Amino acid sequence: MMRPLDSFQITEDGARLPGRGLGTFQPDPAKYPDKSVKQSVLTALKVGYRHIDTSLRYGDGQGEQEVGEAIHESGIPREEITVVTKLENVFHAPEDVEVNLDISLKNLGLDYVDIFIMHFPYAYRKTANYGTERDAQGKPAIDIELSRSFEVTWKAMERLVDTGKVKHIGISNFSSPKVLRLLKTARIKPVLNQIECHPHWPQKGLVKTCQDNGVHVTAFGPLGCVPIPSLVGRTGPGPLEDETIGKIAEKYGKTPAQVILCHLLLRGISVIPKSNSEKRIVENFDCIFDMSEEDFKTIDNLVGENGEGGVRNFNSLEYLGFDNYNEEFEEP
Repeated sequence: MMRPLDSFQITEDGARLPGRGLGTFQPDPAKYPDKSVKQSVLTALKVGYRHIDTSLRYGDGQGEQEVGEAIHESGIPREEITVVTKLENVFHAPEDVEVNLDISLKNLGLDYVDIFIMHFPYAYRKTANYGTERDAQGKPAIDIELSRSFEVTWKAMERLVDTGKVKHIGISNFSSPKVLRLLKTARIKPVLNQIECHPHWPQKGLVKTCQDNGVHVTAFGPLGCVPIPSLVGRTGPGPLEDETIGKIAEKYGKTPAQVILCHLLLRGISVIPKSNSEKRIVENFDCIFDMSEEDFKTIDNLVGENGEGGVRNFNSLEYLGFDNYNEEFEEP
């Protein structure tokens, strides 16, 4: 039998990341009640979560504000909670990186964040007050030169570690070629790469690239991913509706979500499922249990031994005009 860890070492000096985290992305804030993020975080912290993921992009700072309110009201010592937030696309110019962080720290009401992530490797052209330049169809204008120079943005993020405002820095939505290029010049290695990852999109090659090079992987959308409508790439059922996963869940007396999260943890991948349901937040945390190697392999190979039959749900090709996730070579 196999049993997953509840935390992962992410630095050579022994820093650890709780394997089970709460995501706070809200695809359509109008569908959620006021302060729903705050309530979700309070519920999660009460249950035992100590890893909270957010971003300046979520609700234009509202998500961060509610995360901060929940942390302060929880009564849990700050040092026990790993807070992750992100550098957004219009802040990639080196002089703007700390501006993003300072806004996030103010929203959160914190002196530092544990992990500051470059949300995407590509940059948007900014307008006044860090708005996004868009075309007639509402698609963002890409700053191609700055997008190709993400290592310059990274150097500005490295300097934030020196200030003490950030403990660690990481990346998100980076392909294998981009991870490998960044590692060639980085003074401070990214502690993690946050990517879409679940049994229907296992990303085995990218996960191996990261893990072989000492970069931890965090799975966003671990239960199938629900991005904004313009980025949805899947049309059929997701892993939560998978019949094989359903049968394995029944065998262990668990929910499909618990089985999926357990499987990812067994792969050495931390998970940040998002939910506004108290019941599901509690259930998602209860995902550490013994799984047979046979069942693990069954889930691991649902879409092929190398994941060749997988379906990405977070698909930005049409939205951006290039494939940020190309595993063969870098785009743009």
